[in-house]
Amino acid sequence: MSYEKVEQATSVIIGTKQTQRAIEAGRAAEVILARDADAKILSKIVSICKEKGLPIHYVDSMHRLGKACGIDVGAAVVAIK
Repeated sequence: MSYEKVEQATSVIIGTKQTQRAIEAGRAAEVILARDADAKILSKIVSICKEKGLPIHYVDSMHRLGKACGIDVGAAVVAIK
């Protein structure tokens, strides 16, 4: 479900640092995390999302999430504007 949401989104932010900045600036509507990403990376993003009240969705694979974003490498974190 969330892979399709990423593919259909008109604007996405890819990557941990960029997503964190977007969340803090109030530019993210929801966040999608890959379950196979590093737990330290995910925990920081999850805590910021909870603090800001943003919905979090999980997908199984960094590789498939990256592919859904149109990139050739895996993506741990994606924000939809």
